[in-house]
Amino acid sequence: MALSENLDVFLQTTEFAVAVTDGTTATTGILDMPSEIIAGNMIISTDYALTIKASVYPSLGYGSSLTVAGAAYTVREVRLQDDGAFKVVYLQKV
Repeated sequence: MALSENLDVFLQTTEFAVAVTDGTTATTGILDMPSEIIAGNMIISTDYALTIKASVYPSLGYGSSLTVAGAAYTVREVRLQDDGAFKVVYLQKV
Protein backbone atom coordinates (compact mmCIF):
# COMPACT_ATOMS: atom_id res chain seq x y z
CA MET A 1 0.00 0.00 0.00
CA ALA A 2 1.42 3.38 -1.02
CA LEU A 3 1.63 6.09 1.58
CA SER A 4 0.24 9.50 0.77
CA GLU A 5 1.47 12.64 2.45
CA ASN A 6 1.04 16.37 2.16
CA LEU A 7 4.41 17.53 0.81
CA ASP A 8 3.55 21.20 1.37
CA VAL A 9 4.00 20.69 5.12
CA PHE A 10 7.73 20.20 4.57
CA LEU A 11 8.09 23.52 2.74
CA GLN A 12 5.85 25.83 4.80
CA THR A 13 8.12 26.27 7.80
CA THR A 14 8.80 29.97 8.17
CA GLU A 15 12.29 29.28 9.54
CA PHE A 16 13.39 27.53 6.34
CA ALA A 17 11.06 28.23 3.41
CA VAL A 18 11.88 30.90 0.83
CA ALA A 19 9.85 32.19 -2.11
CA VAL A 20 10.69 30.66 -5.50
CA THR A 21 9.40 31.78 -8.91
CA ASP A 22 10.24 31.14 -12.55
CA GLY A 23 8.33 34.20 -13.68
CA THR A 24 4.95 32.47 -14.01
CA THR A 25 4.76 29.86 -11.23
CA ALA A 26 5.37 30.65 -7.56
CA THR A 27 6.19 28.11 -4.86
CA THR A 28 8.35 27.73 -1.77
CA GLY A 29 11.56 25.81 -1.24
CA ILE A 30 14.48 25.34 1.10
CA LEU A 31 17.72 27.04 0.00
CA ASP A 32 20.99 25.65 1.33
CA MET A 33 24.23 27.56 0.83
CA PRO A 34 27.06 25.36 2.07
CA SER A 35 30.61 26.71 1.81
CA GLU A 36 33.51 24.57 0.69
CA ILE A 37 37.21 25.30 0.99
CA ILE A 38 39.05 24.32 -2.19
CA ALA A 39 42.44 24.75 -3.88
CA GLY A 40 44.56 23.87 -0.87
CA ASN A 41 42.60 26.01 1.59
CA MET A 42 42.98 29.08 -0.61
CA ILE A 43 39.43 29.56 -1.96
CA ILE A 44 36.05 29.45 -0.24
CA SER A 45 33.28 28.49 -2.65
CA THR A 46 29.54 28.67 -1.98
CA ASP A 47 27.25 26.12 -3.60
CA TYR A 48 23.51 26.82 -3.85
CA ALA A 49 21.06 23.90 -3.52
CA LEU A 50 17.30 24.41 -3.59
CA THR A 51 14.90 21.68 -2.44
CA ILE A 52 11.42 21.88 -4.02
CA LYS A 53 8.52 19.58 -4.81
CA ALA A 54 9.31 17.66 -7.99
CA SER A 55 5.85 18.30 -9.45
CA VAL A 56 6.06 22.12 -9.40
CA TYR A 57 8.58 22.65 -12.23
CA PRO A 58 8.53 19.41 -14.24
CA SER A 59 10.59 20.76 -17.16
CA LEU A 60 13.20 22.60 -15.07
CA GLY A 61 16.69 21.92 -16.42
CA TYR A 62 20.14 23.27 -17.16
CA GLY A 63 20.07 26.99 -18.00
CA SER A 64 16.58 27.64 -16.61
CA SER A 65 16.14 30.84 -14.60
CA LEU A 66 14.68 31.05 -11.10
CA THR A 67 14.24 33.81 -8.57
CA VAL A 68 14.87 32.53 -5.05
CA ALA A 69 14.33 34.79 -2.02
CA GLY A 70 14.49 37.80 -4.36
CA ALA A 71 17.82 36.87 -6.02
CA ALA A 72 18.32 35.65 -9.61
CA TYR A 73 19.80 32.18 -10.21
CA THR A 74 20.51 29.90 -13.17
CA VAL A 75 19.99 26.14 -12.88
CA ARG A 76 23.16 24.04 -13.16
CA GLU A 77 21.71 20.60 -12.40
CA VAL A 78 18.50 18.95 -11.17
CA ARG A 79 18.39 15.67 -9.22
CA LEU A 80 15.44 13.76 -7.83
CA GLN A 81 15.78 13.02 -4.14
CA ASP A 82 14.89 9.74 -2.40
CA ASP A 83 11.47 8.61 -3.71
CA GLY A 84 11.22 11.39 -6.32
CA ALA A 85 8.68 13.52 -4.45
CA PHE A 86 11.30 16.26 -4.02
CA LYS A 87 14.14 17.41 -6.21
CA VAL A 88 17.32 19.29 -5.45
CA VAL A 89 18.11 22.07 -7.89
CA TYR A 90 21.75 23.12 -7.95
CA LEU A 91 22.00 26.80 -8.76
CA GLN A 92 24.47 29.43 -9.89
CA LYS A 93 23.92 33.00 -8.74
CA VAL A 94 23.53 35.47 -11.61
